[in-house]
Amino acid sequence: MKNQFSGLQRLASTGFTLIELMVAVAIVAILAAVALPSYSNYVMRGRIPQATNNLATMRVKLEQYFQDNRTYIGACAAGTVAPLPTSDDFTYTCPTLTATTYTVQAAGTGKMSGFTYTIDQENTKTTTAVPAGWGTAPIACWVTKKGGVC
Repeated sequence: MKNQFSGLQRLASTGFTLIELMVAVAIVAILAAVALPSYSNYVMRGRIPQATNNLATMRVKLEQYFQDNRTYIGACAAGTVAPLPTSDDFTYTCPTLTATTYTVQAAGTGKMSGFTYTIDQENTKTTTAVPAGWGTAPIACWVTKKGGVC
């Protein structure tokens, strides 16, 4: 009889207790709370090269436009060698466009709002706006990491 009771006791003690399960859930929640902001930051940093690459490409196209036309006026338009790029994360504009100078701007939209990058005819790269925690704008380079790191 004693052997049957010990066998039942063994069956009853298999599995997890509610306390063990709650501790495991708490540990997963803490890890997620630490990892999620880091992952979001990683994803955001991964979208920044899209803007900087498009601005650098736009600079080359504007210089080509200038070589062909001896002016920047009329560039940044569809149908030219220097049309503005399109993107889901950034809006591109040419706020300054004169015969001898230009500024191309990439302003973040959606998850990238708060970022604004510019480039001009002298290849001056500037970050004119960044979200909170990314530094203090303007910064005389293109910020790619928190703290104003270029």
